[in-house]
Amino acid sequence: MDSNSATLIFDLDGTLTDPRLGIVRSTNHALRVHGLPLISDELIVAEIGPPLDEMFRKIVPPGSAGIVDSLVSTYRERYANVGFSENAVYPEIPQAVAELAGSGWHLGVCTSKRRDFAEKILSLFGLLEHFTFVDGGDIGITKDAQLARLLSGDVIGVGAVMIGDRAVDISAARANGLASIGVLWGFGGAEEIAAAKPTQTAATVDGLLRIVGARSK
Repeated sequence: MDSNSATLIFDLDGTLTDPRLGIVRSTNHALRVHGLPLISDELIVAEIGPPLDEMFRKIVPPGSAGIVDSLVSTYRERYANVGFSENAVYPEIPQAVAELAGSGWHLGVCTSKRRDFAEKILSLFGLLEHFTFVDGGDIGITKDAQLARLLSGDVIGVGAVMIGDRAVDISAARANGLASIGVLWGFGGAEEIAAAKPTQTAATVDGLLRIVGARSK
């Protein structure tokens, strides 16, 4: 099997790392700067995964949608300085990623987070060296479009597998004819993942390793 068909594509937030602290603090920082009411941690955490502009449109008061771009910019100013470093890697992920890369899988990252932020986070935990590509998003770019771009550019092939914790990861894979694995340790939860109908589901990192170990490389 060629290398493109042996690629595992990981989402970042909620799949490789837990970004909640940096995202919560950066979100409320942006709201505070723009004179808007602060949001509870729980409401912000529920929106982790999709692009930032989508998150802000959901949480700002009615009539505030016109400043979403400014909110995103303010958020990113804090995130670039300190928010990215408030991530925590899931404990079993470093060993799992090293094991997968060492056993012949080609690994990539496809995240709605901007690419430079994603690379800083992966470098922070010593993970970047294991990934052959990091694809980041931005305002107006869907994960469907990101995967389509990777396919059209021959970065991945039709045998690649998308791994993520939110329905958007699963639906993006399906829209591009890719298999998917929904993981349950992130932010989507069992009900959301089940409703998205991934090809397979992993409750734990060890379970993920067992699933991909069953796939030919």
